[in-house]
Amino acid sequence: MKTVSQLAKTAKVSAETVRYYSRLGLLEAQRDPQNGYQLFDQQAVQRLAFISQSRSLGFSLKDIQAILKHTTKGDSPCPMVRDMLRQRVPLVAEKIRMLEAQMKRMQQALEQWQSMPDGVPDGHRICHLIEEWHTPMTEVEHHDK
Repeated sequence: MKTVSQLAKTAKVSAETVRYYSRLGLLEAQRDPQNGYQLFDQQAVQRLAFISQSRSLGFSLKDIQAILKHTTKGDSPCPMVRDMLRQRVPLVAEKIRMLEAQMKRMQQALEQWQSMPDGVPDGHRICHLIEEWHTPMTEVEHHDK
């Protein structure tokens, strides 16, 4: 049996993470009758590894609760897991596309701002770099005009 801190160290997470997962019902603990500390068995170690692996694949804690619920009923969660990822892949791809576009705008702004002087607040402006910045037209926009 492991204490919160021992389990956290084994799984390379914080003790607060272990406590939080325990409060959510993702991890089950027994209470030490002498001091009331939570004690976790080997199944908790396996579950915590499963949770970490699931998180690395993009599953939310709510998703993980649903997966574990399927398992405790004796049902295979695998079809549900596949469906969840099938739905997420296009969403993550779109998020990546949006972040790449944002990165390009940030790089363009930095390039433009290299030669611009610092402004002094005058009560009418906050930061002239941002206020005067225009998004350069992309190649697609050039072709559309």
